[in-house]
Amino acid sequence: MNLFDFVVTVIAITASGALAPGPLTFAILMHGSKRGARAGFLCAIGHTLVEFPLVLALAFGLLAAASQPFIKSIIGLVGGIGLIAFGVLQIRETMKTNLGSEGTRKGIPAGSVLLGLALTGLNPYFLLWWLTIGSVLILQALAFAALAGVIFMYVSHVWMDYAFLSALAHFGSKGKKIVGSKYYRIVLIAFGLILIYYGGSFVLAAI
Repeated sequence: MNLFDFVVTVIAITASGALAPGPLTFAILMHGSKRGARAGFLCAIGHTLVEFPLVLALAFGLLAAASQPFIKSIIGLVGGIGLIAFGVLQIRETMKTNLGSEGTRKGIPAGSVLLGLALTGLNPYFLLWWLTIGSVLILQALAFAALAGVIFMYVSHVWMDYAFLSALAHFGSKGKKIVGSKYYRIVLIAFGLILIYYGGSFVLAAI
């Protein structure tokens, strides 16, 4: 995989995760309805304050594994299976869930940064994503340019969180419903299929 293909892979896999509805998505819709796009941007900062240290910790832990083909294959296999599982679940949940329902969420922190911190750090699927799928991306980044490659990978990843959360908060402030729309569902299903494709590619590369 060359650098361009790697960036495309990171963006495609990141988009599937960023766009998938979760606690942070619906909280941002409510928060953004009062504070606009700025709330989404600040929330993304809180998300980054949890995510970036985790990525660095995983990168340092995987430095030794980067030179061990067997360990890389195991991580690739686990990450590939994780991608397939996430893709299947995303398609299934998109087809059966009312994505437009925000529900009732009490106890949400008043500050947007705290909102991002809390709903990222307390989300078990976030940690699972980085321990499986994210670990494969980190290993590939280490192969490109060691820790500098990890920083480059993370920048390629995190900009989408800022763009999507800011846009979501903006639309929330305008009273526009995009999460439950037909086109949004189509996009989620498409990215679910993309996850399955990359998952299969990772599994084949690992074996």
